[in-house]
Amino acid sequence: MMRRTTPRLTGLMLTLLVIEFIDEFIYGAREAAWPLIRDDLSLSYIQVGVLLSAPNLVANVVEPFFGILGDVWRRRALILGGGVVFAAALALTAVSNSFSLILAAFILFHPASGAFVSLSQATLMDANPDRHEHNMARWTLAGSIGVVTGALALGAGAAAGIGWRWVFVATAAATVVAVVAAARMPLDGASGPRRTEPFMAAFRRGLTDALRTFKRLPVLRWLILLEFSDLMLDGLHGYLALYFVDVVGAGEAKAALGVAVWTGVGLVGDVLLIPLLERVRGLTYLRFSVVAELVLFPTFLLVPGLGPKLVIVALLGFANAGWYSILQGQLYSAMPGQSGTALAVKNISGLAGSLMPLGIGAAARAWGLGTALWLMLAGPIVLLVGMPRGSEETAAS
Repeated sequence: MMRRTTPRLTGLMLTLLVIEFIDEFIYGAREAAWPLIRDDLSLSYIQVGVLLSAPNLVANVVEPFFGILGDVWRRRALILGGGVVFAAALALTAVSNSFSLILAAFILFHPASGAFVSLSQATLMDANPDRHEHNMARWTLAGSIGVVTGALALGAGAAAGIGWRWVFVATAAATVVAVVAAARMPLDGASGPRRTEPFMAAFRRGLTDALRTFKRLPVLRWLILLEFSDLMLDGLHGYLALYFVDVVGAGEAKAALGVAVWTGVGLVGDVLLIPLLERVRGLTYLRFSVVAELVLFPTFLLVPGLGPKLVIVALLGFANAGWYSILQGQLYSAMPGQSGTALAVKNISGLAGSLMPLGIGAAARAWGLGTALWLMLAGPIVLLVGMPRGSEETAAS
């Protein structure tokens, strides 16, 4: 029996990790491409902030329904349908020639990613409920490889003078291949195919369960920490290339290099995290890394010159490795048997978090980007204050 089951699970895990790789590949390429996109479409800081915030806001409204349906309905249909729309949104981005068109593409892309990628993550969590942190570390590693590869691909394209659009076309084609491969895998997770109650009754029950979750203090803790941790993860990533161009004075290719350094060293941290979690509690590691980030980030903002900043941004990327995988793993563990619902409540809590990049953009317009980035220190400060200690930490681990 084990010989028949293991290859199937391995194939499923590899397929899901490839989906995460593709998602983060295009994310890494896009974040490195912001100076090119900004100049090509003549965008302001406010428009960049809208592009970073509005699609997330829409996704956080739509995706909770995907998460709930992923627990009570046909998760497989949601994942495959999301993959098709994901590819279409990438193609639309590639041909965008105005702010309104690229905004429409991003708004289409983000909810599609929720169905295609986030429900793939939930399916991976269901494959082994006893190893949430460990499998989240593998998921994060696949994503980190994608981010680094995407940033390097964009940087190489910028240096060669072929622009940024080609990478969206190539990734749309790769997505189609991934959807075809996923169609051959068992994607329903732990619950979907066994539901026998009518659809609307199941959905109402799932929605009620999700809303009740917000009364559970352990779940609220992980949701708040996840949102604030993102300031030093996706938040910093979104403005890093612009910071190197507008504040440091580096060219666009060097800005892409800066993003690649940050993500590349973060990749090393993600690789080392997998064996580390076999020896050290995730929350113990997280506390030390947060303290390191509190020292490194102000140093990064204050030190002059491109070379020193590249060194410190590499250390920053290493120090925040594991933040997302540990915190998201804790959220899944706090909600056993509700992997889709865990995604739903994360999206609901993300409604406020999705406005943070817009706030940074508004602050950058008023005070300059170099000053606005100091606001991101709120992330590690909230983590340091909010993480469980003593008996709470033992229970969480």
